[in-house]
Amino acid sequence: MGSFPGHVLPGTLFLFVGIWHTWCSLVRFVSNPKSFRVRVWNPVPGFNGKLQYLELYVITIGSFIDMCIELLYSTHLKWFVNGVLNPTHMNNFEHGGMLLMFFIFGLIALLSEKTSFLPLPEGALCLLASTAFAAEYFLFYFHSTTHQGLEGYYHLILVLLIGLCILSTIAGALMPTNFPVDLFCGIAITLQGLWFYQTAFTLYGSMMPNGCLLKGDKIMCRSTDSEVRGELLANFQLFSQVLGVLVATVGAYCYIQSSHSHSDLRSSNATEVEDG
Repeated sequence: MGSFPGHVLPGTLFLFVGIWHTWCSLVRFVSNPKSFRVRVWNPVPGFNGKLQYLELYVITIGSFIDMCIELLYSTHLKWFVNGVLNPTHMNNFEHGGMLLMFFIFGLIALLSEKTSFLPLPEGALCLLASTAFAAEYFLFYFHSTTHQGLEGYYHLILVLLIGLCILSTIAGALMPTNFPVDLFCGIAITLQGLWFYQTAFTLYGSMMPNGCLLKGDKIMCRSTDSEVRGELLANFQLFSQVLGVLVATVGAYCYIQSSHSHSDLRSSNATEVEDG
């Protein structure tokens, strides 16, 4: 069983990274379509110092903090009972293992970019990111916490979105010049972040469907019809988020395209003035 903060924190990280990835993918393509290359992470432009690695710091530090919450705070350091892993906190151990993979990805990417100890091509970093998403996928698919009913349905949708993240990062390694693949990766990560938020507000917040309630550590629905209505509501929420992200992406593309065209026009006019 999860919690509201337990979904909002990873949702915030995925949402930040997904929006940033989508925006940067559009900017890089509009700026120079012929030389476009897939990137598993995107530096902050205009900074030559540590800030250009902000995305990697967010991934590394954010996953580390979330991992500490899962393994240290939530377990109260009661990791073992009678010489074996504490079964009460298996859920936290699983989440900690998944977060460890994202921490390793962020750390290796930082070492690869900032030092000469572990130089890796972009394709290798894409595959490394896909292993982190794969660990997340297997966590939610083979969870020790039995997701059933309405809670299970929300987590099933989450698993599908994670699967899209796996496919897009692997495709990025195989097709390093493909713009749709890079853009789709950003969109998939954004949708995953949004769905973490949606799950938090629906199952553990104020958007619980009528006829269902949080009772103890389980989501209970009064009848099968109430559960089905909740699942149909989840479908509508997902479709709304997909539509919203696509509209925002198209809007961002039009804005970037317009800004780039104006910038080219100003540069052209400046050149003509100098030549004159």
